[in-house]
Amino acid sequence: MSELPKTYDAPAAEKRWTAFWQEQQLFRAGLRPDAETYTIMLPPPNVTGVLHMGHALNGVIQDVLARFKRMQGFDVLWMPGVDHAGIATQAVVERKLYQEEGLKREEMGREAFLDRVWQWNDEHAGAIRRQYDRLGASCDWSREAYTMDENLSRGVREAFVRLWEKDLIYRGARMVNWDCELQTAVGDDEIEDKKTHGHLWYLRYPRLDGEGYVVVATTRPETMLGDTGVAVHPDDERYRDLVGKSVRLPLMEREIPVVADDSVDPAFGTGAVKVTPGHDPADYERGARHGLPIVSILNKDGTLNENAGAYTGLDRKVARKKVVADLEALGLLDKVEDYVFNVPLSDRSKSPIEPIVSEQWFVRMEELAQPAIRAVGDGSLRIIPERHTKVYLDWLLNVRDWCISRQLWWGHRIPVWYDEDETPVASREDLELGTPHPKTGKPIVRRDPDVLDTWASSYLWPVSTLGWPDESAPDLQRYYPTQLLSTAREIIYLWVARMVMAGYEFMGQCPFSDCYIHATINDAKGRRMSKSAGNGIDPIEMIEKYGADAVRYTLMILTTEGQDVRLAETKFELGSNFMNKIWNAARFVLTSVPEGSAEAQPGDERADRWIRSRGAAAVGAVQAALLDYKFHDAAQALYRFVWDDFCDWYLESSKARLRAGDVRCGATLLQTLDTITHVLQPFAPFLSSELHEQLGGKTPLALDAWPQAGERDEAAETEFRRVQEVVKAVRKLRNENRVPEKAQVAVVVRTDAPDVLLQEQGTICALSRAASLEAGPGVERPAAAVTEVLGDAEVHLSLEGLVDLAAERERKAKELEKARGLLRSIEKKLQNEQFVTRAKPEVVELERGRLAAAQERIERLEEALRSLG
Repeated sequence: MSELPKTYDAPAAEKRWTAFWQEQQLFRAGLRPDAETYTIMLPPPNVTGVLHMGHALNGVIQDVLARFKRMQGFDVLWMPGVDHAGIATQAVVERKLYQEEGLKREEMGREAFLDRVWQWNDEHAGAIRRQYDRLGASCDWSREAYTMDENLSRGVREAFVRLWEKDLIYRGARMVNWDCELQTAVGDDEIEDKKTHGHLWYLRYPRLDGEGYVVVATTRPETMLGDTGVAVHPDDERYRDLVGKSVRLPLMEREIPVVADDSVDPAFGTGAVKVTPGHDPADYERGARHGLPIVSILNKDGTLNENAGAYTGLDRKVARKKVVADLEALGLLDKVEDYVFNVPLSDRSKSPIEPIVSEQWFVRMEELAQPAIRAVGDGSLRIIPERHTKVYLDWLLNVRDWCISRQLWWGHRIPVWYDEDETPVASREDLELGTPHPKTGKPIVRRDPDVLDTWASSYLWPVSTLGWPDESAPDLQRYYPTQLLSTAREIIYLWVARMVMAGYEFMGQCPFSDCYIHATINDAKGRRMSKSAGNGIDPIEMIEKYGADAVRYTLMILTTEGQDVRLAETKFELGSNFMNKIWNAARFVLTSVPEGSAEAQPGDERADRWIRSRGAAAVGAVQAALLDYKFHDAAQALYRFVWDDFCDWYLESSKARLRAGDVRCGATLLQTLDTITHVLQPFAPFLSSELHEQLGGKTPLALDAWPQAGERDEAAETEFRRVQEVVKAVRKLRNENRVPEKAQVAVVVRTDAPDVLLQEQGTICALSRAASLEAGPGVERPAAAVTEVLGDAEVHLSLEGLVDLAAERERKAKELEKARGLLRSIEKKLQNEQFVTRAKPEVVELERGRLAAAQERIERLEEALRSLG
């Protein structure tokens, strides 16, 4: 067999195998036209994006399953692509143009600006793919999609028009999140809350009856110019006599009513709150319940409009200071308190979001939501872990109409045109200005300037990427519905629920049968990784440092269902160590097996049967875990088989047989290494492909068959477990009694079932550094022996001539005294009633565990001292 280099060259292997996979087009769907399909939709990252560790985790999860399913014989389509990311891309390009050329889009005009955005897109095309290639992602890049592609854009327009024709799209005034810097509505997912140390201003609103003031508290005093009411809780005795009466709004000098509303928190501020329906979501709802008028005081650029009276034209920040100063001058500023609260910021411009009431396009959601709700109940959709189903259903059961318009230039422009009377019409084809309106016959004079929310294209991803709206498209016919969507919990309702609605509305089927919600990756302290916090870990940097396989494997073994991942860079050493372990084991096997091993039949000695049975168990465990989305369990089962069963036991026990030229032992080693290589492939495709080639694999490993689990050999496992127990016992006794590492010991096992031990005498002696082994029901215990009890057997190890017995007795006596002192302290703590009743149950349980361990330690030391005389 050829000799492997001493160390694994990850960068070279990654470069070589990535090129090979691409040249051979191994991951192209359709290579198995008669096979069952398995389709995964890659959640499209933003075209502006750099992959973060969350992308890496989700990418590895999908790739592990795609590779696993290919090996199971499926025709796998893993559909990749990127999102045009309307607001993000426009913000990036606008910033670049202004910083480098001093240009503003308004000065350039819409068409010229869009030309520059497309130019930017062309320059950055392929960046996302290159990053996924580094990760080893086995996507079908021949089908890579982009949400602004011609066919996907056609699908977006078709969906809009169909919903329009069903009267499910309308234009109306609603409260939206407004970005004053970018001057567009933004979605909830485009907002981040920033903890802010600010102030709570207490303002006095004079009562009309002259009986003093009602004091309200606010973090945004400038919005009081748009107040149309004051609200109190109906059960708040302090204000019971005020409900139904009015107060005077300072500075604006208008009367506003006091209303009772259950949503008011009596503990906030004074218990009385100002109601500004035009600039606060909660107040918008309160105003609607009580018929309060909406007064908007903000222009789209964040300056105050004509409704702000003397403050018209001022920037909102300047207006705040002036309003506070004027109230104070009038004696209407009651007090100011320091206050910590969250300020919603635009994710792109980082400016504070202003809730405003604006004319926007909306989708009526209630009708569309019904099939998506039923999908969970009838089993068409399974959300894993199951607890995330509640988030999905809660949103759908309380769904609100979806604001789909954005005041941007980059994106899918809303396909609506207006005649001279502003009568709108939606069209699948562009309408030329001056042509007759399809319904009124009057000339078309303009097109709606807004674009669609990015989600209004990505919610069609599972259908539009496969050829919809052409329902006869071959890919749509073969690969829809898909089998898996893996995504983050933050977009369960923003994207997952909307895709399910779209799937039913446009194709009559749920777009995927399983939706796996992956863990969130936090830093080592449990904080969410973010650019602003500076605590992110770049997956590409980790790949360059540790290798892609180490990064992939580490992410999998850290992914425990239901728990977020705390990640420090040092965690990747786990994956790196495992890859090195496998490489070194393979190197030993390939250089140590006797000539002819590759052609020989695998051995049938007990150890051979045992490792085959353990291999069958590992293959079955990994397979079952992957089918159940338990990635940690799968990675852990592989780790235990490789590190414990194969390397620590079989490999070590085989060395004497290899020296003797046992080709059947060599064949077993090669067979087991081949199994490991195949099961490793989904987790570590580069390393496993290297080893597969060295083992003489003819078919590319990525397309080779997943190993059959085979039958378990329970007898071999039980018998070899007995061997392991004795070896572990001898090792433990050697360690506890400080027997020199190279010293050969005499082992005596008193047992009624000695046959297996005697048959495996060579293995036991080799693995425990024993010169001899006696076993039987009547064997004598040696002098100066220490003992380990194994159920129905006693393992004795003679220390005669191996250690200084007097010194060893003295050392153990000191350890015994120390152990007894520890026992007394733990007993004292557990006898303290206050500790037992007040401490957390897990803390008390921990102390009880320490008590049991201390008692066992004392018993072992006492027994050892008796043995030493």
